[in-house]
Amino acid sequence: MKMLAEMFSIAPGNKDHHPALRCATGVFVPLLTLVLLGRLDLAIFASFGAFTGIYGRGEPHGVRFALQLRAGLLMLLVILLASLAARMQAAWGLDDATTTWLLVLATTVVAGACSVAISWFRLRPAGSLFHIFAFAAIASIPNQPPLWQGMLVSVLTTVLCLLIGFSARILPSHRTPWTRPRPIRRTPDEKRTAWLEGLGYLVAAGLAGSLATWAGERLGFGHNYWAMVAAVVPLVGHTTRHRIRRGIQRIVGTVLGLVILAGIVLLDLQPWQTVLVMALCQFGAEMFIIRQYLLAQVFVTPLALISTLLVVPSSPAILLRDRIIETVIGAAVGIAVVLAPGAWRRFRERTTAG
Repeated sequence: MKMLAEMFSIAPGNKDHHPALRCATGVFVPLLTLVLLGRLDLAIFASFGAFTGIYGRGEPHGVRFALQLRAGLLMLLVILLASLAARMQAAWGLDDATTTWLLVLATTVVAGACSVAISWFRLRPAGSLFHIFAFAAIASIPNQPPLWQGMLVSVLTTVLCLLIGFSARILPSHRTPWTRPRPIRRTPDEKRTAWLEGLGYLVAAGLAGSLATWAGERLGFGHNYWAMVAAVVPLVGHTTRHRIRRGIQRIVGTVLGLVILAGIVLLDLQPWQTVLVMALCQFGAEMFIIRQYLLAQVFVTPLALISTLLVVPSSPAILLRDRIIETVIGAAVGIAVVLAPGAWRRFRERTTAG
């Protein structure tokens, strides 16, 4: 009952509208520009470049710029690797099944490596959830735009988010000292924790991706990377209770978000209206991501699926089905990975005592 109460409680606000406005603007301006240029095929590159804006949330301007620069460069590397991976099938003459499994393997490596990198640079939000999503989503696009165009959009969006990040310095009342982050001195325990967290992301993403791919081949659903994204959600947290709660909140929030998405699809919006809805969803997600994860997922789910529909039009009903199935698979795997070490310790203790 305590966990249930915590799941639906909400923490007090702390000027959350400031980062929410920054992130919403960082999504809206590039996407609206692409709509006006008639290049929605590049929208996904702008969407993931805009993730730069979510880092350094409550930091002074100088520190925020440094953190966002690191995060932006890491995301640009992931986008570049994903764009190259998307060309793997044609370049190597692979069949669809082999390509799918290779992408699961590559996404798993990205999950572990980016988790270590995020811990190494002490970036927040922690974990490699966004990098898993970016790599797998871009690598899965069947008809890739020219590489230079996708990267140009990503770079320009990243630069815009960096500018937005310290734009409040124009107002003296919002100006903070321009100081650089302190040099990072990692203790042996921090290094060990970073590698262990990376291993956890590697295992969770790999298991979820493999299970979702295997089940999808037999039951006829796709988007296996959504399971990989959902699997790493429970890995963020200081206690087992908190991690399990996040996994359950992911499932519940996804279901509620799908209901909202169904309503949005029925409205049959114009592209510019769709971009506006995406910006509003980004605003809502950032407003509540720290305070109430379940509520944030209500906004994240339509945001993720609408961005997919912009680039690769498909049946909304199929997307809704795939999203809930993959989320349940991934969240279940993530919770199992969280519980596994404790279960193993108890098993060893009973074995030793016996």
